[in-house]
Amino acid sequence: MTVKYKDNPIDKWLKKKGWFLYDHQVEVFNLISQGYDVILHAPTGGGKTIGGFMPSINDFINNKYESNVFHTLYISPLKALTVDVQRNLLNPINDLNLNIKVETRTSDTSAYNKSKQVKKPPNFLMTTPESFALLMARTDITELFKNLKFVIIDELHTFFDSKRGHLLSLNLARLRSIKPFQTIGLSATLKDTDLAKKYLSNNEDTKLVSTYSRVSPKITILKSDNRIPWSGHSPRYALSDIYLEVIKFKSSILFVNTRAQAEILFESLWAINNKNKKIAIHHGSLEKDLRKKVEREIVEGHIECVVATSSLDLGLDWGNIDLVMQIGAPKGVARLIQRIGRANHTINTPSRAILVPTNCFEFVECIAAKECIKLNLLEDEQYSEGSLDVLAQHIVGVAISKKFKKEELYEQVKKAWPYRNLNEEDFEKTLSFVENGGYSLQGYEEYSRLKRDGEYFKIKDKSLITKYRMNVGAIVEAEMLRLRVSNRYLGNIEEWFINGLSAGDTFIFAGKRLMFEKVVGNIAYAKITALDHQKIPSFKGGNLPLSTHLSKSVRKIFSKQLDGIDLPDSLKKWSKLQSKFSSFPNENELLVETFKRKTGKQEKYYMALHPFEGRNTHQTLGFLILRRIKKLGIQPFGFVANDYSILFSFSQEIEDIGFLFSQDILIEDLYEWLEETPLIKRLFREIAIISGLIYKNLPGNQKTGKQVTFNTDLIYEVLRKHDPHHILLKITTENAKKDLIDLDRLSNFLFRIKNKIKINRLNRASALAFSLLFEYHKETPDKNELDNFYLEKLEKELLEEVNAL
Repeated sequence: MTVKYKDNPIDKWLKKKGWFLYDHQVEVFNLISQGYDVILHAPTGGGKTIGGFMPSINDFINNKYESNVFHTLYISPLKALTVDVQRNLLNPINDLNLNIKVETRTSDTSAYNKSKQVKKPPNFLMTTPESFALLMARTDITELFKNLKFVIIDELHTFFDSKRGHLLSLNLARLRSIKPFQTIGLSATLKDTDLAKKYLSNNEDTKLVSTYSRVSPKITILKSDNRIPWSGHSPRYALSDIYLEVIKFKSSILFVNTRAQAEILFESLWAINNKNKKIAIHHGSLEKDLRKKVEREIVEGHIECVVATSSLDLGLDWGNIDLVMQIGAPKGVARLIQRIGRANHTINTPSRAILVPTNCFEFVECIAAKECIKLNLLEDEQYSEGSLDVLAQHIVGVAISKKFKKEELYEQVKKAWPYRNLNEEDFEKTLSFVENGGYSLQGYEEYSRLKRDGEYFKIKDKSLITKYRMNVGAIVEAEMLRLRVSNRYLGNIEEWFINGLSAGDTFIFAGKRLMFEKVVGNIAYAKITALDHQKIPSFKGGNLPLSTHLSKSVRKIFSKQLDGIDLPDSLKKWSKLQSKFSSFPNENELLVETFKRKTGKQEKYYMALHPFEGRNTHQTLGFLILRRIKKLGIQPFGFVANDYSILFSFSQEIEDIGFLFSQDILIEDLYEWLEETPLIKRLFREIAIISGLIYKNLPGNQKTGKQVTFNTDLIYEVLRKHDPHHILLKITTENAKKDLIDLDRLSNFLFRIKNKIKINRLNRASALAFSLLFEYHKETPDKNELDNFYLEKLEKELLEEVNAL
C-alpha cells in the first residue's frame, strides 16, 4: 500500500518549524513506499538527509516496531559524517518524542559500546564500510539483521572507483542474500546516473530523483597586492588578505589540500591573530578526541574558523558556515563543489567561496574551475572492476561468519556490481590463495587461513578472527606512529618523518610547536617548545591529482594565451615573459622547451614539457623518457614533475626529441620499467596487507613500517622467481596500470599529441619552466648549488628581466 507523505511525522515537525518538504523529498518518500530502490541526487543543502531517512522514520513509527529492532543501516565514507547525521536526525526525533534510538559505530566507538549495540541494537545505526564489514563477519548476522528494512548510502559517488567501494558492494550483496532490504543512495555530485543505479542495487528498476540548486555559488579569486609566487604551494604571500576575509565573517572553513598545508596555515594565522579569532585545525591524523571536539564546537558556534583537509569535505550539515576558502588549486570540479557547499548549507542560499591560488599555474586552474562550475561541467565518474585483494579479505570475513560452499559464494560475489564480470579462474585462484597462500607459499603454515570440511570451507584457526578484526579495510595508510606529548596523545604521525628527526629537532603537529624526544615501540614522544624553525610533517599521499576534466580546461585557457582574463599585475608579467621568450601551448599540442644553464662550474641542459595531465601521468612519463634518453647514450641527471609540467636535466642536448614520445614507449619501456621500479614493491606491499597475506596489526603488537616492508619485499621476490603467475602479482600489475601509472590517461595523451609536438629551443628558462626549475633544485640540491641562496638569486634574476619588459 502506498503511504502518503502527509502521514509522515517529519512533515508535521517541519510545519511546526515553519518549514516545508521539497518536491524531491516527497518523490523519494512516495517511490520508497512503492517498494523501489532510490537515488536522491540533490545539491549540498538540498535536504538529502531528511529525504533519505523520512521513509525509515515513517515506517518505524507506523509499524510500531519494538525498541531493540535494528531497522535502518546508514553507511558513510567519513566517521565525522556519521556523527553529524546522527546529530541532525536526533533533532526531529527528540522534538517529536519519537521512540527511535540512533547510534554510530565506527573505529572511534568503544569496544564496550560495540558489544552493547549487538546485544541491544539501536533502531538506526550509522557506520562506515569497514565497520559494516566487521558486523558482517559475525556468526549471528542472520539474527542481527532479521528486521532490517532500509540501507542508506551517503556520498554514493565516492564508492564507484575505490577499493572501499568494492568492499562495501561485496558486503551489501551478501546482506541481500540474508535479508532483502530497500536501498537509498544520496549524492550531491553525480554525472553518470546509470552507473550509480547499477552500483547501488544492481537493479534495473532503481529510480533516480534529481534536483538542482536554483542559485549559483558566489566564487571569487582572492585579490592581493602582493606578487603571486611563480612556484611553491605556500599562501604566505596572501596571509594578511586571508586573515582580513576571515575576520569579516562570523564563521568560515579554510580548506587545504594536504595535512602539511593545514599545519602551516593554522600556525601562520595564529601568529597574526590580533583580533583573537577562535581558529582551529582539523585533519585525519589528529587524535579522535581532538577531531570530535572541533566538530562539536563548530556546531555549537564556539569556533569561528577551522583550517581543514578533506576530512571535512563531505556532507557535514553546518548551515552556520558563512564562508569557504579553498587554499591552493581545487584539483577537481566535483571536489570543489563539495567544499563550497559547506557554506550556507541550504538549497536556495548561494554559497560564498574564495579561491586562493598559491602560484601562477594555480591561478589559471582556479579560473578554469570557476568556468566549469558556471557551465555545470563535472568530471565523469571513474569506475573500476572489483579488486581481487579486497575479495580475498572478504572471503576471510565470510569464513569467520560461517562456513561456505565455493559455488554459492562465487554466485553471491558476482551479484556485487564491481564483480559481475569475475571469471571462475580468478575466483578459484583467489580462494586458493586465502586457503593456503598459493603454490609457492602453501608450505608455510602462517599463510594458511582456510580448511576444508567436506564441500565447505571454514576458517582454519580462531586466532584469525582477531587478526581480521584488527586489519579489516581497503585503505592502507602510510606507516604511522602515535604521537604522545606529556600525558596525552595528539594523533598519528608518519614513521618516515620521525625517522628523519634527531632528538632535539622541532616540528609542528596539531598546531603545536613540538620538540622530538624519542621513539619507544610504536609511540613517538615529544614535548611543547617555544623554539622556532620547525619542520612540517608532509604526510605522503596527501596530494590530490589534477582531474582530467580540469586539466582540459586549463589547456584551453593557456591555448588562448590568457587573453580576455582579468589578471593581477604579477600574472600579466608572467604571461608577457612566456610570450616573449617562448610561447603558450595550443590546446591539443605538447609544448617542449629546451635551454641550458650554468650552475657553479657545471653546465646542464634542460627540457621542459607542459602536458597538463596531472602528477601521476607526468611521473610515469618522466621515468619512461629517462629510460629512452639512456638508450641514446645521454646521461640524465634527473627530473621533477608537478600537475602541469615535467622538467629534465641532461649532460648534453637532445636532438631527436620526437623519438621520446612515440606510442611504442608504452610497449617497449613500460613493463620493463615496472619490473625495475621500487614503486611496484610499494604497491605489492599495500595489496599484501589488504589481502591479508601480511598483518600490520597483531594482538599486543603493531609491526613497524620497516618490518612490513622487509617481509613483503622478500615475498615479492620469491613469487617473481618461483610463482610468476601468482594471483597477487596479477593484482599488482592490474592495480599499477590504473593507480600507479594511470595507463589510460597516459595512452590518451600520447595519442592526442601524435605529430603535434611544438619544440622551442630557448636561450633561457621560460616563465612556465621556472616553477619546475625551482622545484628541481629544491629536490636535487648538490654541492655546487647552495639551495636557498641559489634559488633566491635565480628568482631575482628572472624577475628583474620581467620588470624590464
